[in-house]
Amino acid sequence: MAETETKHHPEHHDEDVHDANYQAPPEKTIEEIMAADQEDESLRRYKETLLGAAQAEKIIVEPNDPRKVIVKKLALVVEGRPDMELDLTGDLTQLKKQLFVIKEGVQYKVRIDFIVQREIVHGLKYVQKTSRLGVTVDKMKHMVGSYPPKKEIQFYLTPAEEAPSGTLSRGTYSVRSVFTDDDKHIHLEWDWTFEIKKDWA
Repeated sequence: MAETETKHHPEHHDEDVHDANYQAPPEKTIEEIMAADQEDESLRRYKETLLGAAQAEKIIVEPNDPRKVIVKKLALVVEGRPDMELDLTGDLTQLKKQLFVIKEGVQYKVRIDFIVQREIVHGLKYVQKTSRLGVTVDKMKHMVGSYPPKKEIQFYLTPAEEAPSGTLSRGTYSVRSVFTDDDKHIHLEWDWTFEIKKDWA
């Protein structure tokens, strides 16, 4: 798995999610982005391609939701098997009751499905901390990138991770996931669990 540590961290800390020395660029609206560098034809065409329909209209997928990023779903993706999915649109406190079973030693990826509306969002990050019996055993942080508003669901797929293997690794793990960005907006954070077993059953 990814970076491993053995210190006891009962809760996630800000430095786990954000790099202390990183200074994010200032937030800009789509109008400000399009107005800048108009004399640079190639840059202007690039921005038009990036923003697509968002430059012509204010894209709002869910009018009653003021957020720019709406996280819809987390999925564990294992080649040759149906995706194991968590619905992130309901009561997040109930997610721990939905236990994922992962066969030890398999390669898996995490997919996050989300909607971006209203404005472009800069520097999305996905941070995941895995604990067992209150001790952090794994921590990963992935740069997701910057995304324009779109009417369609967008997604991010992490690089492959290898599930722990061996008798001592079997058991239940608690996960804290955070979907954040350069400006330290927490778009969603949720807790979920999985169990490492000798086989899928």
